[in-house]
Amino acid sequence: MYGWIWRHLPGPLPVRILEATVLAAGVVALLLFVVFPWIEPKLPFNNVTTPQ
Repeated sequence: MYGWIWRHLPGPLPVRILEATVLAAGVVALLLFVVFPWIEPKLPFNNVTTPQ
C-alpha cells in the first residue's frame, strides 16, 4: 500500500517526501481530532474500579 501511494505522489524526491509527511500528519490529525473523540464514549473503559 505504501509503495502504491509513493508511486502516485507527483514531483521529484524532495517534494514527494514533503507530500508524504503532510499526508501522514493529516491522517494523524484526523484520527486525534475526529475519530478518537467520536469513538471514546463508545468504549467500555469509563467504568474503572479499583480492588479493595
